[in-house]
Amino acid sequence: QVVLVESGGGSVQAGGSLRLSCAASVITYSGICMGWFRQAPGKEREEVATIESDGTTSYADSVKGRFTISKDSAKNTLDLQMNSLKPEDTAMYYCAAALGWCTYDFNYWGQGTQVTVSS
Repeated sequence: QVVLVESGGGSVQAGGSLRLSCAASVITYSGICMGWFRQAPGKEREEVATIESDGTTSYADSVKGRFTISKDSAKNTLDLQMNSLKPEDTAMYYCAAALGWCTYDFNYWGQGTQVTVSS
């Protein structure tokens, strides 16, 4: 069973930073894609960043150069370092896992952690 638990959300002013973590026992498995998604009120869920089991990363254009996704195999966590935060980054952030490549369906989801950026 894949269990994902996010932490690290909170409130910050524009230009600030936050680091999200997702505790995931499957982080060291081969053939697992991990990702961060977000959903703002009234908007569709969007993919923020993904990382393949070989370490290949992908980012949404809106966060490129500001966010960094990484895996910490020693701690079994998936992290998202968010810098230069903007009010439009305000959303519920979810950690997710896909069994296979990142083009596969993400079938496992955490409960989410709220990020609020004030101007």
